[in-house]
Amino acid sequence: MILVNGQPADTISVVDRGFQYGDGVFETMAVGKGIPLCLDDHLDRLARGCRRLRIPEPARVVLQREIRTVANAVERGVLKIIISRGAGGRGYAPPSELSPTRVVADFPWPDYPAGLREEGMETCLCETRLGRNARLAGIKHLNRLEQVLGRVECAEKDVPEGIMMDTEGNLIEGTMSNLFLVRGEALITPALVSSGVRGIVRSRIIRVARMLGIEVRVARLDLSALFHADGAFFCNSVMGIWPVRRFEERRYSMSPVVRRVRRESIERGVILI
Repeated sequence: MILVNGQPADTISVVDRGFQYGDGVFETMAVGKGIPLCLDDHLDRLARGCRRLRIPEPARVVLQREIRTVANAVERGVLKIIISRGAGGRGYAPPSELSPTRVVADFPWPDYPAGLREEGMETCLCETRLGRNARLAGIKHLNRLEQVLGRVECAEKDVPEGIMMDTEGNLIEGTMSNLFLVRGEALITPALVSSGVRGIVRSRIIRVARMLGIEVRVARLDLSALFHADGAFFCNSVMGIWPVRRFEERRYSMSPVVRRVRRESIERGVILI
């Protein structure tokens, strides 16, 4: 099901600024038995993104009603919310009065390769670099060309996920996920000050790990950190946790720390699987 401004539809105006300029924000979350996981966290980040871009926030109660309508019949799937600045005008400067466009839609659960979560995966370093802009860092805005190019590279190299750096050579994230490294019994995740998305699952994993007594550090990391790490994994709301088995010539073991965090995250409703 797709709702556009609360009504069943699958089209928007060609002059919508989300289509014209990527002028908007979005959220993607897992749905299990009609319930979107970590919904409040996603709605909080959506609201922060709207405020950052100076887009009027949709009424939370309206969004919640539309989300319930779409998610109710979903046994296992993906729910996406898109808020654009709205339709109208030509040129980058937005008209003074626009009504934001709301889209709430569900999608099938992705058919990821079997064994990724247990056996681990091979990854690569993407040549595409992420731009640095503190004003946009952290939020999920609709400008995703860097990630699109990163996904193209992953397809060309036949790997399910790739690592992205910023233009200054800092490790940031995966093309569609956040990145954690394992050093001994500790977790390290890149600082996202000027690039990247502060993922909901990333934030929840930090909390879960610390609750388990596992040290978590948020730090500026360069490429060498990957070669000094004992393990690594990617995470997002839909994929859950994917351990990395190999990066270039570096092979990683399947860390018990990652297994503990994944198990606890499933039990606490952070991820589905």
